[in-house]
Amino acid sequence: MIDGDPVGMVSLAAEQRVRLPALAAGWLTQTFVHWPFRTDQVQRLLPEGLTVDEYEGAAWVSFTPFLMADVRPAVLPGATPGLPTFPETNLRTYVRGPDGRDGLWFLSIEVGNPLMLAARAVGAPYNPGRLSLTHDGDVVRYSGARRGGSPSYEVAVRPGRPLTPTQRDVWLTSRWRAYTRRLGMLWETPVEHEPWSLRAAVLERFEETVTRAAGLPPPEAEPVVHFSEGVRQVRMGASRPLSPSRPAH
Repeated sequence: MIDGDPVGMVSLAAEQRVRLPALAAGWLTQTFVHWPFRTDQVQRLLPEGLTVDEYEGAAWVSFTPFLMADVRPAVLPGATPGLPTFPETNLRTYVRGPDGRDGLWFLSIEVGNPLMLAARAVGAPYNPGRLSLTHDGDVVRYSGARRGGSPSYEVAVRPGRPLTPTQRDVWLTSRWRAYTRRLGMLWETPVEHEPWSLRAAVLERFEETVTRAAGLPPPEAEPVVHFSEGVRQVRMGASRPLSPSRPAH
C-alpha cells in the first residue's frame, strides 16, 4: 500500500512481465542514499534521447550499494547455483526515455566480479574494483575502491523500522527499465521483481568520491536514506537497441 494518490507515479510492482529473461539474480542487503540536484546539473550528464525525470522540481541521484546473489542465465532451473555472491554499487539517476517512459541511467557501476564487465557490450558503465560488505552488530558496512584506488567509498548504515512507502519512497526505489548507450544508440533493459520491502535507515558514516568522479557537484541537501533486505526474484530481459525513429513498446 502507498500513502497518498499514486496517479502518475511509477508503480510499486513491475510494470511489465519479463517473459523471456536473459538473467536471473537477487539484489540483497541494499542501501539507497538519494540526493536532489538541480536539473541542469544532471541533464548535462545524460546522452541524447534521455531527459531528467524530476520529483518535486528536482533531479535525483541515488548511491546504492548491495549484494548481487545467484546470478545465472534465466534458462537454468531456480535450484541451479549461480555465481558466488559479490558486492556491487550503483550511482544512478532517474530519466525519461524517447517515448516518455521512466527508467534509470547509471552514471557508474562499481563491481568486484570481473564477469559482469561483459555488460559493457551494451554500454553499462561497469568499473572493476575491490568491494566489501560486512555486518557489525546492527550496522551494515560497505566499502569499495575502483581499480587504481580512486574513486572510493566507505559507508556505514543502521537500518531502522519498516516503512509503509510514500509516493516519494516508491519514486526513488522502483524502476522497471534501465537505459544504456552503445554504438551511437540507446539500449533498453527491462527488469521485473517483487516490490521492495523498505526500512528507514540512518547513515553513521558516509564518505565517497564516486559522485565527483561522475561529474556531479557536492550535494547541497541532506540525503534521503532507505534500507532493504532485498529482492530475490529479479528477472532481467535482454537489452535491445532503440531506434531514434521507433520508441520503446
